[in-house]
Amino acid sequence: MKEINLGRVLTENRHKKGITQDELAAHIGVSKGAVSKWETGSSLPDISLLPLLASYFGISIDELIGYEPQMEKDDIQKLYVMLSRKFSEQPFNEVFQKCLDIEKKYFSCFPLLFQLGTLLINHVNLASDPDQVKKILETALEWFRRVRSGADEPNLQKDATLMEAFCLLQLRRPTEVIDILSLESLQTGSAEPLLSSAYRMTGDDREAKKILQVGIYRKIMTLLDMLPSYLNLCLQEPEQFAETCRRFDQIVDAFQLKTLHPSILLGIYITIAQGFMFQGKTEQAMDALTQYTDLAAGNIYPLHLHGDEFFNLLDEWFEQELTLGSFPPRDEGLIKRSMTAALAKNPAFKPLAGDRRFQSLINRLQMMEEGN
Repeated sequence: MKEINLGRVLTENRHKKGITQDELAAHIGVSKGAVSKWETGSSLPDISLLPLLASYFGISIDELIGYEPQMEKDDIQKLYVMLSRKFSEQPFNEVFQKCLDIEKKYFSCFPLLFQLGTLLINHVNLASDPDQVKKILETALEWFRRVRSGADEPNLQKDATLMEAFCLLQLRRPTEVIDILSLESLQTGSAEPLLSSAYRMTGDDREAKKILQVGIYRKIMTLLDMLPSYLNLCLQEPEQFAETCRRFDQIVDAFQLKTLHPSILLGIYITIAQGFMFQGKTEQAMDALTQYTDLAAGNIYPLHLHGDEFFNLLDEWFEQELTLGSFPPRDEGLIKRSMTAALAKNPAFKPLAGDRRFQSLINRLQMMEEGN
């Protein structure tokens, strides 16, 4: 982040112009001592002098005082990673207040605002009590609404709308979700085939291929995002539940998702195990938990988004288009602790507490968490 720094900017521009402090002071109508104090930062010029100084150096007032109302993508990425690490190491309220301070400074930097809201959502489980959880959700909700109404970039508006809907669901306000997510939004077609065809017409087959790879990848991620909700709706229909699990396994194998994107699978395995426990099918639940543990304790670290032999053009898209690049949304240490807690502290698996196989899975996860 770039702080306001008039002294540095003033000194740099005076040197570029090749003038002394005396000459600048004479032009502005102040003493050399005043200019010296401005440049050292011990005092600031009267606000009425800012237009005169900016005009003299041929720069804007924002440039003169070193003020950046917007944050660049790289800076947003670095800030997110830093705050995510702080959430895993420092008291939650201290980091939350830091987020609030940054939001005030960059009130209309909508890409940053979206990522700050996402950061809060990804760490809301660290909040100390239900009242604080509600406060976090309402704060993120307000930020996402501001992004939706103020951003010029359509994709950012769409993403903000989805995150707004997520917050509303967590706050148990479903009618508002229905209001903002119309059926029309579900009927929008895919632009990737048309865009890919356009690139082919220009002779750029590589870009055409990348566009389709990105589209296929995103559709697979969308499908996986929907599966937990669908599985929960099928709890009372054992055959449909089992068939959904079977098709999920086929998708995982077909696209080699355990190496392509292992982290997105972990929550689905937990959902499957919880479903089988609900249905009284302990063996099937243990099978799902074993797959979960094999993956979580396996060779998937450091966690980051990446392509593979099939999706061989994804890596550059992650770095070019995604604000966070290939970085995970939470600190890795925090992610590992949550992986263990998903088994050890999950009420759905309490009946398995005395099962040696279940305890063995928890022990493996704890060793992974400790880095052994």
